[in-house]
Amino acid sequence: MKKRALFTLAVSTLFVGLQAVGGSSSVQAAEKTIKFGAPLPLTGALAPEGIKIQRGLNLWMDTANAKGGIKVGNERYKIKIIYQDYQSNTPRAVQTAEKLITDDKVNFLFSPFGSGATKAASGVSEKYGIPTIASTASSEAVYNQGYKYLFGTFTPNITLTQPLTDMVIAKRPETKTVAILARNDFFPLAIANVMKKSAAKRNLKMVFFEKYAIGTMDHSSALVQMKAAKPDWIFATGYLNDLILIRNQMSELGVKVPVLTMVAGPAYKEFIDGTGKLAENITSAAWWHPAVRYNGKGVMGKTENFNKLFKAKYNLVPDYAEASATAAGIIFQLAIETAGTLDHKKVRDALATMDTETFFGPIKFGANGQISSLKPPVFQIRGGKPLVVYPDVIKQIDLKFGIK
Repeated sequence: MKKRALFTLAVSTLFVGLQAVGGSSSVQAAEKTIKFGAPLPLTGALAPEGIKIQRGLNLWMDTANAKGGIKVGNERYKIKIIYQDYQSNTPRAVQTAEKLITDDKVNFLFSPFGSGATKAASGVSEKYGIPTIASTASSEAVYNQGYKYLFGTFTPNITLTQPLTDMVIAKRPETKTVAILARNDFFPLAIANVMKKSAAKRNLKMVFFEKYAIGTMDHSSALVQMKAAKPDWIFATGYLNDLILIRNQMSELGVKVPVLTMVAGPAYKEFIDGTGKLAENITSAAWWHPAVRYNGKGVMGKTENFNKLFKAKYNLVPDYAEASATAAGIIFQLAIETAGTLDHKKVRDALATMDTETFFGPIKFGANGQISSLKPPVFQIRGGKPLVVYPDVIKQIDLKFGIK
């Protein structure tokens, strides 16, 4: 009798355990997920930029999941983002993008950081027919490949340089000469060349144009030559760490100029922290600013609500890179919900025909997949903050000249 009781207890325990496991499996099976791949530079020289994108994507994921996830037909799917660190190495970005598609079986893809890595990896998503959104790629060469599955949230580079050039000439007609120092990398060099064209079109004389290698830690030779050229306007390109270094070395070498423009980085709090008072009066342009105001669709709603949620989550004021990443997630969500399916071609078609507004601004893509509906703000750092000088509808200050 004792053995029989023990046997019965064991069987009962096993049955309860199986029920628990079965119940858990049923719950897991019931919670459907959509997997998004995100190859990012989370370590290496571009890690500050990669972390910004991750912050923006995570805010979208957490906010959308808290509201039930993405509605696909009559069902709800939770969002899962799978990150792969490509360590700021472009060839590795291509490899991680393919791994996310073939090994991790993601449904959709976010592009790596920047125009160069995005162009390199875009062939992978095109080969597999995976809809992909680039949140930090502006160079037109990324979108002129004839691809159908790539979409981007940044307008072409000329939309940054043209209004800035017009404004400087209008506000300071004595500006006659320009010097350009550009990182020899895909986007920084592309926007430097676009700036060169914008300057030539407005009869500004180019007195200095030099490229610096990726990883350069001493810009003194170029800066001394630039100082001797006595330009009215210095235009420097690179990424966050590059531009902090250049600005600090300009001060050390006594390089002063009426107009100093840097792209991209001055919109970031990290740039202002890294340069202190030397950031004052630097001009730049970006694809978004927290001062914009849009009554957006999607889980963020209005711009003010996005700013509030970002501040609550990270205790930071969002910049354009973080906002663009969040917008990329919302755009995907709206496209999937419009398509009512996870079918790649139908979601791709929903992206191609999208015409809506988000907290980031109006969203409409050109035939090449690059957004065509935004007017990027021009801003200047004043009192330790990036404040808008253009367009007039969100203007916060008048443009001021003089860099010490």
